[in-house]
Amino acid sequence: MTSRTALGGYPVNLLVAGRRCVVVGGGRVAARKIEALVAAGAQVHVVASHFGDEVKRLVEHGCITASERAFEAADLDGTWLATAATDDPATNRAVFEAGEARRIWVNAADDPANCSVTLMSVVRQGDLVLTIGTGGRSPALAAYLKDRLGTEFGPEWAVLLDVLSEAREELRAQGRSTEDANWRAALDSGMLDLIRAGRVTEAKERLRTCLSSSSD
Repeated sequence: MTSRTALGGYPVNLLVAGRRCVVVGGGRVAARKIEALVAAGAQVHVVASHFGDEVKRLVEHGCITASERAFEAADLDGTWLATAATDDPATNRAVFEAGEARRIWVNAADDPANCSVTLMSVVRQGDLVLTIGTGGRSPALAAYLKDRLGTEFGPEWAVLLDVLSEAREELRAQGRSTEDANWRAALDSGMLDLIRAGRVTEAKERLRTCLSSSSD
């Protein structure tokens, strides 16, 4: 059994754009994994003895390439990330072992014993990303928290990030340190409420005032 320490892990954000990623499995779970990888810009190849309707549509639309047959270890040659999304523990294990032999990261859906990387539940608002993990112990809790956070962090947070990023670039252009600026005071100044009210220009002005004060 995989130890709890081993599943604690080191959280990262994998940049899969333009990289070959293989998904083994053709059902609904596989389709969700495939869609997430495609959305991140990965070059996805799927291998399964049978494809469900969702995976078939992705193949027909040219979003992915596919091999409709049983998994072979050689399917992972030249692969950057592999995902096992089957209900067959033996196949999941075969994917994991093939990945380990090639030093390829492997995620097995709901099968942490056959993972070298586990996935987080994700809430996205523009470039703002919130992740929730349970070390593989309760995907249901991770999904529940994702729904809770999804309602609390609306699109105004993406706008706030844009405003802060713009101000940071202005400071750098002026030769000022972005580390010494009092960002916490700016964030506590009511900027977010102004953005929620559609008063983005006022929010920017308040931010500049706070950052100017911190440089005095």
